[in-house]
Amino acid sequence: MTAIMEAAPPVTSAQPRQSWAAVVALAGFEGRRLLLRVPVLLALAVYAFWIVWHTRDSFDGFPALQDADRSTQGAPLLVALAVMVCVNQSVLRSRRRDTERHFAVLVLQPGRRTAAHVLSVLPATAVVAACVAVQFTWEALKPGAIGTGSPGELLVGPLSVLLFGAIGVLVARLAPSAVAVPLMVVFFLFLFVFGASPALSDDWTRWLYPVVGESSANILPSDLLGRPAAWHALYLAGLALSVALLAVLIGGARKGVAGTALAGALALTVVGGVGQAAGLSDETAAARVRASVTPEKEQTCVERGRSTYCAFPEWTPRVATWAGVVDHVQSLSGGTAKGQQLLVRQRIEARYGLDSDAAVFPLSTPHQVTVGTAWGGNRVPEFSVGVASVLIAGNEKAVGEMCDGRMVTVMWTALAWESDPVAALRRVRLDDSVTGSATVLAPTESLSMTAGQTEVVRQLLEQPRDAVAAKVKARWAELTDPKVTTGRAAQLLGVAVPKGADKCDG
Repeated sequence: MTAIMEAAPPVTSAQPRQSWAAVVALAGFEGRRLLLRVPVLLALAVYAFWIVWHTRDSFDGFPALQDADRSTQGAPLLVALAVMVCVNQSVLRSRRRDTERHFAVLVLQPGRRTAAHVLSVLPATAVVAACVAVQFTWEALKPGAIGTGSPGELLVGPLSVLLFGAIGVLVARLAPSAVAVPLMVVFFLFLFVFGASPALSDDWTRWLYPVVGESSANILPSDLLGRPAAWHALYLAGLALSVALLAVLIGGARKGVAGTALAGALALTVVGGVGQAAGLSDETAAARVRASVTPEKEQTCVERGRSTYCAFPEWTPRVATWAGVVDHVQSLSGGTAKGQQLLVRQRIEARYGLDSDAAVFPLSTPHQVTVGTAWGGNRVPEFSVGVASVLIAGNEKAVGEMCDGRMVTVMWTALAWESDPVAALRRVRLDDSVTGSATVLAPTESLSMTAGQTEVVRQLLEQPRDAVAAKVKARWAELTDPKVTTGRAAQLLGVAVPKGADKCDG
């Protein structure tokens, strides 16, 4: 009788595979549950409504994508706070329901349960990333869009959600109390709403905030922004990863692996922080000076009709739109102004950065008109006023000294071509009025209208355009004479003569 001895198969443990599969399963369950929580749903609904409400009419239909990318950053903070609160409650659920002791018999160790809660933030982060993509794509597809967006700027919103979600998990492990995160929400709201705005400081510490918003009416070319967007995105990614790994380490993960990973994440954060703190480079500062002082060296010039249009490369698609306004104004002009060759040049003041609203100074160069980097809305009648005033006064510097009846001709030729000229008159005046005296906005120096001039212009704009145009062209020489009064202009154009003399405010 023989016995057949077979070697026993080697013992293998499936625990690691099963354990990480359980981590993924738990993360998926908690991620779905997190998206269905009322605060998160409400925050996402408000965020989606804001995107539709804001983007529909943003930038007056003419966005610069180097500004549009930054406009995606602030609203996700609302979702981030909601995620922080809800993921914190998810981690503390076992304590609230007194089921923590039952987890000891499960395959998941405490550190891996914490990792699953951290990973559960990813679906909410992905939803915000999709919303950011929709908002920016909507801006980019508008017919008037120009410029270039930055991937680093677009990552700020999703990374903020990831960071605040990790903070929620970390607080649950450090201070397992139901009031800890609500107190942090109050702190963050105070910091973001009532605290010092990071955009108002030139110190490098402002880049420690998740969102550093810089906005003004002074839109700069994308190569002059000087924002360390890529470094800031790296800093946020490293910070979010560091907070998440610290939460996993405190939650009970093996110190060797988690500690090494945490050290790497902290190094990533430091690298990003140092990179974003470097400040404005000498090359960018010099380029800002050139663009402000000698823009002709940086621009491309295109001829349209009788005039020449010089713009920074990103703005050349708008030349046809500017030329349309110039053609409208000249079609209503008389004398030599109707065929006058103009040089329309784009001018900016970039030396003081994005937060500066410094205006460009008027030029004494004959027949040169300034156009800015913003367009649409009020910028259209403002540019139209700039064109009309240069055609009549000869140069931008002389326009500031205009305080006579010529203002009637300037304003009528500037606005009469609009579909609703009276509404355009309201938009171009600083106080949004159509009665009394007011300051009229222009690309460089503003103009002043007396109450009498306003009355005459409004009467003319309410009359048939062709009939008034015939009178303006027939009497052009006298209407554009520096000695003409508002009363005389009213007589020449057949409207009621206002009371009072020409006397500009200030």
